Amino acid sequence: MPAPARKPRRRRTPGQIARGVRRRARRLAGRLRRVWRRSLQLRVVTSTLVLSMAVVVVLGVFLMQSIYASVHNASEVSAVAESQANNATASGYLSQLSDIGDTGQDGTAPGPVGDPADTAAQALADRSGGRYDVVIYNTSMVGQGRVSGQIDPLSIPASLRADVRNSDEDHPLWHQTVTVRYIGAKQPEPALVVGAMVNGTYEIYHVFPLGDEEKTFQAVQRMLIGAGAALVLLLAGVASLVTRQVVIPVRLARQAAERLAAGRLEERLKVRGEDDLARLATSFNEMASTLAVKIHQLEELSQVQRQFVSDVSHELRTPLTTVRMAADLLYEGREDFDPSSARAAELMQNQLERFESMLADLLEISRYDAGAATLDLDPVDMRDVVLRAVGDSETLAERQATRFELRLPNEPCMAEVDSRRVERILRNLLFNAIEHGEGREIVVTLGADRDAVAVAVRDHGVGLKPGEENMVFDRFWRADPSRARTIGGTGLGLAISREDAMLHGGWLQAWGAPGEGSQFRLSLPRVAGAPLRGSPLPLVPPEVEMRRTWRGHVTPVLTPAIGAISEAGPRVRESAEAGGFDAD
Repeated sequence: MPAPARKPRRRRTPGQIARGVRRRARRLAGRLRRVWRRSLQLRVVTSTLVLSMAVVVVLGVFLMQSIYASVHNASEVSAVAESQANNATASGYLSQLSDIGDTGQDGTAPGPVGDPADTAAQALADRSGGRYDVVIYNTSMVGQGRVSGQIDPLSIPASLRADVRNSDEDHPLWHQTVTVRYIGAKQPEPALVVGAMVNGTYEIYHVFPLGDEEKTFQAVQRMLIGAGAALVLLLAGVASLVTRQVVIPVRLARQAAERLAAGRLEERLKVRGEDDLARLATSFNEMASTLAVKIHQLEELSQVQRQFVSDVSHELRTPLTTVRMAADLLYEGREDFDPSSARAAELMQNQLERFESMLADLLEISRYDAGAATLDLDPVDMRDVVLRAVGDSETLAERQATRFELRLPNEPCMAEVDSRRVERILRNLLFNAIEHGEGREIVVTLGADRDAVAVAVRDHGVGLKPGEENMVFDRFWRADPSRARTIGGTGLGLAISREDAMLHGGWLQAWGAPGEGSQFRLSLPRVAGAPLRGSPLPLVPPEVEMRRTWRGHVTPVLTPAIGAISEAGPRVRESAEAGGFDAD
């Protein structure tokens, strides 16, 4: 059976390759930044390395310049002194040769002698022993220059020749460092040229090659660079070792603190020596021991407190039942009483109902504190849950002259929830809206998306002040302590509602503004146990958001009362079914 043909690889365009390279470069840069931010040892070693490199470079440049100046000055002094002596010798030598060439050896007629410049150049070169070469120009006769060795006469710069021709008694010698060229295969090299005017006719230039000095200087330079690099690496190693002695105890202290924060109260640090780090470890261990004792005491106190609340709540049920039976008898026969007794029977009935409600809430809170609360999950249609909660609140709404406006989707909104607890959350939200809505309309909105369902209860009452959107879920908290509860609330309803929402893995959030009312939003995952990443409904009412946007105001970002939201926050999108917005 023939093997299936391999699918040819799709060739990437240059733009795709460039984008891939940029992405990899950004990821690498991000990893390097994270390592740099997290590693104290790396930062210290890098700083030491950079500073030591700067110091070594400065010192190296200073030493190189000093060595070069010393070598160059010594060569210059020696060359000028030797040139000055040679110029005196050459002056007498050229004078004798010139006299012989003019009168002849016997004083009667000139003889066929060689050019004096050529003879003088050769004589001076023989005296040098190879240390220098000589270039002589006869200014009275064009083309009569002579050179010893293989130096190119054009290597003598014109500026130096002009200075020599214009020299006077105060400045008879001129010198300059130039690059000398040679006739033949020899490579150009730096040289010191010392020039002088002799006998008013001859320009004598002594050329001292500096090749050996340059080689010595380069060898010293390489030695300094190598020693500097070794010194920098040695300093980096020393800094790493010294930093390690400090970083490791700090790192161990951080790890111990993390384990202590995770609940491992028995975590302690090993104490070595008597230095500052040892005293830090001792202080840390003492702090951990004290913290463990305090936490243990608080746990015992909390346990006793929870047990007390639970026991008292249970113990109160028996006498409350008896009192309830007697109160029911009195309430049923109140028509036979005088008006004051009948009124007392009605008040006792109302307060007993409130007391029973508070007792039930205390028992529920004690279950949450003890971690004994569980969910009875069933797939339900959230529309039915909302309708049942609204039906339970209609009697109270009629007494307060409040009307409900329901905004429910046309299709079922299924979710796996504990319907009893969710109904209790919605009843508490509706009772709270009736209590603070000042008789105005209450809007109940149900929304859903692929992952979550949400119910928003909006009132148009007194609203919330800045910072109260989280405090409203605290136990027995009141926005205005002087304001009495008109519907007999216990002060635990919203706290229990928050616990119920957290038990479902959801959010219960509040928004409010003075004069604009408030809105509470319950967001639950559609599948039990799934993470909740967003809400189908906005926390701020759309009409308020549009009005603030139109006025040029910026809506503040509110922290959710429970749960966690991603850094970007909810992203609002339209939802035709819910008649509002989606957020994910």
